[in-house]
Amino acid sequence: MPDPGYILAAVAIMAVVTFALRAVPFAIVMPLRSSALVGYLGVYMPAGIMLILVAYSLKNVSVTAPSHGIPELIAVGATAAVHLWRKNAVLSIVVGTGLYVVLMNWAFA
Repeated sequence: MPDPGYILAAVAIMAVVTFALRAVPFAIVMPLRSSALVGYLGVYMPAGIMLILVAYSLKNVSVTAPSHGIPELIAVGATAAVHLWRKNAVLSIVVGTGLYVVLMNWAFA
């Protein structure tokens, strides 16, 4: 059995580290709120991330396969249309994913 002082020191160190890991983000956020870089990234990063996700999702689409990439094209178009119409990311993702699943399983099976 380890010495009680050793156990107490280990628990104290874990408590300090846990508290620090929870407190540091709040301390860092205050100066970043007025940063021009963070404002710029907040405006342009979501579109950039979505572009990367679309490119990654479509990278293995084969136009020589029997479906010729049509389900993917329809699903991406529907996702964009729903997002432009309702401005709701969750709704557009659900509609696009659902349409893709339906097209791949029933229309182009």
